[in-house]
Amino acid sequence: MGLNIDEQKAVERFRKDVVEPSQTKLVILDFWAEWCGPCKALAPMLEKVCAEYADKGVLLAKINVDEEQFIAGQFQVKSIPTVYAMFQGQPVADLTSARSESQFKQVLDQLLGQLPIQAGEGTPQGPSPEEVEQFITMGEQALTEGDPQRAGGIFAQVTEFAPENPAANAGLVRALIAMGQVDEAREALKALESHPSLASDPAITAAKAALELAGTQVDDGELASLRAAASANPADMDAGLAYAEAAFAAGDRDAAADTLLAMVEADREWNEGAARSKLLQIFEAVGLEDALVVATRRRLSKILFG
Repeated sequence: MGLNIDEQKAVERFRKDVVEPSQTKLVILDFWAEWCGPCKALAPMLEKVCAEYADKGVLLAKINVDEEQFIAGQFQVKSIPTVYAMFQGQPVADLTSARSESQFKQVLDQLLGQLPIQAGEGTPQGPSPEEVEQFITMGEQALTEGDPQRAGGIFAQVTEFAPENPAANAGLVRALIAMGQVDEAREALKALESHPSLASDPAITAAKAALELAGTQVDDGELASLRAAASANPADMDAGLAYAEAAFAAGDRDAAADTLLAMVEADREWNEGAARSKLLQIFEAVGLEDALVVATRRRLSKILFG
């Protein structure tokens, strides 16, 4: 009553993501924001412990206070991070002060011993598909924020719960690549060969593309030489392609995209369209929703179709 449309939608999201699961589970509610350094420092511990306690009936829900101002206001959140434990739609504990893993686990153990949390009978069943999807989203967010170590930890935990989940396996490979652990990424992909259904999944295909691109990584000195060679003679397509590949492998995605776009604009048919093919491979590896890919696809379309 008296709520506007946005507030009604916020309440509905909260009901679905927090209130309903909390009827049988202990939902850890983490209020955070993108600009909050302490929030980002706390997040890996919350995610790790909640993943470990998933088969005991613990679920992590994150509320971005900038995006969900109405919900944050209802909880009278004055500072962040703020962390509550929710059960049957009500806050049962303020966990904000539990900043270390041992403190957090101690409080969780106390709550689980006091509340009738439903955790699976007999052999632990692990997290639900919805919870697995939530952890995958957290891992992807960590990759987007440039924290591959945190992402790798999340994806590795998910693969323990759901070893045949393609998004988790692909995310782990991409996180390893981002950490410079190319050999480990290659081994992780090789281990999936015994699962034919995984090998053909688009997420795994994208991870393979990322691994192939990472294989062109060079040291800083060689990268500088390749950059100089490409700059000295823009008409040398071989030099441009070599630099673009090395730049992407080194993490300079903008330089790789700019170089390849310039090559397409200069001669789109060179080497059977090699520059455009390399761009498409980068799109596949990075993901079509990535901001760089969206912008680069727009620029490529303008070059190809005016």
